[in-house]
Amino acid sequence: MTLSRPRALIVTVALLSVPLALPLVLCPPAQAVTVYDPWNYAQNMMSAARALEQINNQITSLQNEAQMLINQARNLASLPHSSLQQIQQSVQRTQQLLGQAQSIAFDVGQIDQVFQQRYGNIPLSASDADLVAGARSRWQTTVGGLQDALRVQAGVVGNVDTNRAEMATLVGQSQGATGALQATQAGNQLLALQSQQLSDLIAVMSANGRAEALSEAERATAAEQGREQRRRFLTPGAGYQAGTARMFSN
Repeated sequence: MTLSRPRALIVTVALLSVPLALPLVLCPPAQAVTVYDPWNYAQNMMSAARALEQINNQITSLQNEAQMLINQARNLASLPHSSLQQIQQSVQRTQQLLGQAQSIAFDVGQIDQVFQQRYGNIPLSASDADLVAGARSRWQTTVGGLQDALRVQAGVVGNVDTNRAEMATLVGQSQGATGALQATQAGNQLLALQSQQLSDLIAVMSANGRAEALSEAERATAAEQGREQRRRFLTPGAGYQAGTARMFSN
């Protein structure tokens, strides 16, 4: 019978471990002899090695599961900083400035009525005093529109420092995020901050456009009023009356 290589190795080790020549007279009694089984010893060592390997694999698996749970906890951790209040305050300041518009407000339902009253056709029956009062009212409205535009611009410029500080904070929070959720929340807040800045830009453009539109409306109405006043001035008997002018005393 041919032995396998591991089995032959174990048998060889066993044979070498037995003394080659022992006097029979030196053999201890049978009840005191310790039987050494190399094959059983080798099997026990192999079983112990396999058991140790399994334990190491289980420890590695538990470590991997623990690390996975730690990573999941990091990914589910919320961002400790919120820019919502700062953004809302900036938007409210801009809205308040727009709501304080003088004369003609940013209200679609009121613009047509007020605009028609102040910039409509000049009534032919209006007195000179009414014409002067209307011109002055339109001038005040135009000046108020320019003032409103300046106030909105100043408010938006005041938001720049707040937005700059908030952007620096959010960028720092994003770079130091411990998980995917924190990074996503920081990115969302940066997008909200950009939206607020776009809102400020739209507010400035709207205020400037309103002031420009009021100026153009005043200019057009003034031209119409000028034609009416010239017509009245040139009407015989009502406006200009010819007379003799003397340029020199002699």
